[in-house]
This record gives sequence, structure tokens and C-alpha cells, in this order.
Amino acid sequence: MLNHYEAAFILTPVLSEPQMKEAVDKFENLLKENGGTILNREEWGLKKLAYPIQGKTTGFYALLQFDVEPAVIATLETAFRRDEKVLRFLSFRLDKYAFEYAEKRRNVNLKKQQKEEA
Repeated sequence: MLNHYEAAFILTPVLSEPQMKEAVDKFENLLKENGGTILNREEWGLKKLAYPIQGKTTGFYALLQFDVEPAVIATLETAFRRDEKVLRFLSFRLDKYAFEYAEKRRNVNLKKQQKEEA
């Protein structure tokens, strides 16, 4: 049975924009290769950290929403831990209320993008 998950992670600020996108693509592809479905991908860009991590005060924030088998989460978290570009990560299963909220937020973001493109 597939569950709904979100994974938020912070990448090191020394990456260029293409390197950051490549790192997010890597985790997205890992999920797809393991039978996952990506529902949403958000790149929040370079933001100031609440406290220094490994001597860094900023980081690239990214969020993936996806459906996947529970066993794949361990694989994803191992990939996060092994990648030196990742400063911090958090992955969690969404309950039905959190999933509904995420869907509403995703729809609002889509409407904003459509207005910007028009």
C-alpha cells in the first residue's frame, strides 16, 4: 500500500543553481526508480538558517511530496545521509488531514503560476 509522504531538505549554499536542481532531481529519480509517484516539487531557494549548520548560515530549501511504499523511506533517508550536499532533512508520512492541506496548498501555488504566466 502506498502512503503519502513529504520530504523537506536543506542543501549546502555553495552549490550553483544547476547543481542544486541536479541534487533535487537525484532524490526525485530515486523515488521514481523505487515505484514512487511525485505529487509536488518545490524549490524555495536560498534562505537564512535559524542556526549555523556545519559553519553555514544559509542553505537551499527543497520539498518533495510523493506516494511510495513505506520501505522506500529508509532508502531515501540513507541517500540523504550519504550525500554531502544535504545539511539537514526531514521525511514524514502525511495523515489524511495533512494530505488535504498539502493538496490545497499545491492548488493555490498552481493558480499563482498560471496567473504569472498569463
